[in-house]
Amino acid sequence: MTRTLIVIAAFLTLSVPAALAVPPADKGKPENPGNSQSAPGQSAEKNAAKKCKALRKNNPAGFAALYGTRPNAYGKCVSATAKKLEAEAAEDAAEARENAAKECKKQRDTLGLAEFKKLYAPLNHPNGANAFGKCVSKLAKQQTS
Repeated sequence: MTRTLIVIAAFLTLSVPAALAVPPADKGKPENPGNSQSAPGQSAEKNAAKKCKALRKNNPAGFAALYGTRPNAYGKCVSATAKKLEAEAAEDAAEARENAAKECKKQRDTLGLAEFKKLYAPLNHPNGANAFGKCVSKLAKQQTS
């Protein structure tokens, strides 16, 4: 019995200083909660969970009317909001590609085919056949970022 008490006392004296140690400075909450390391670039407007939390907090009656009061109401909200945000992002990307294609057609007409191919064709490509696709890709990426 005394051996057990001695072992427990020794363990406690060794583990207490570790428990009282100061945590590292880089741990804790991020400086900007909208841009955490686990979800970089995710602001409240683009994050379904944050939108649902705000809706539930600011308008409980409206939240209950839309999603109910059952325990899975929050999950339903997040799921529906995420689907809506994904659809909006896909729509924006499609619009960006369409606008980029129109812009590339204008550039091809004003520059001429030879200059257009020089500008956008991949290096060492014999005839610059993919210049239009490279142009659309480049402009669409610029428009979405």
